[in-house]
Amino acid sequence: MDDLLGSLGARIPLGAKQQVRRRTNRLRLGMLHRAEPFSEWSRSRGTPIDRIYIEEFLAANRAAIRGRVLEVKDARYTQQLGTGVTQSEVLDIDPSNPQATVIGDLAAPDGLPVTGIDCFILTQTLQYVTDPHRAIVNSHRLLRPGGVLLATVPTITRIDSGYQEDLDRWRFTARACEDLFGAAFGEGNTTVAAHGNLLAAVAFLAGLAAEEFAEADLRANVPDYQMVVTIRAEKNETVAPE
Repeated sequence: MDDLLGSLGARIPLGAKQQVRRRTNRLRLGMLHRAEPFSEWSRSRGTPIDRIYIEEFLAANRAAIRGRVLEVKDARYTQQLGTGVTQSEVLDIDPSNPQATVIGDLAAPDGLPVTGIDCFILTQTLQYVTDPHRAIVNSHRLLRPGGVLLATVPTITRIDSGYQEDLDRWRFTARACEDLFGAAFGEGNTTVAAHGNLLAAVAFLAGLAAEEFAEADLRANVPDYQMVVTIRAEKNETVAPE
């Protein structure tokens, strides 16, 4: 195409050359040429792509899901992945949740009415709280010394406008998580990792499911396209019970 434009030379005005280039370089988006997703959160098509990273992270840390375990809204991952769970607790701000055993606001200044937790599973929740820093401090407080927080947060995702009257507020990068969780748990007590790539992010936003892609395509990590950040944070053994 460059040779063709060059041979035409001055016979094509500059503006017309630019139009030819735009037409010949136009992307063929195919099925992605749409304003709405194929499926809301991908659920009607299969497994949401972000859940691949979340569940792999939890499975890799299943040895920490033991003893007295706290989870948000339900006990799904406690039941699926727990090893030696002695007591399962469910946290929710909504008192109408029949599965909730602990009612409270994770970001409340006075904390939560629960302590002595061995493992706190906190997946895709911090984007909804009013004060993420306070929520992380409270998460540290409710753990016993040696307890583990297994958290995940979104980076590239759609807005959850249908959740509890538009409470979706925050997005987090890996660097932000290093700062936030490191401040609460102390240096050397957190492991932060980012997951995702361009294809996975585009597919997730389009409402496509993990089953529609080759496994290797989703496993590739490209730091500039973080979809999910995972955090394992441990409370110092030497910290006195609060």
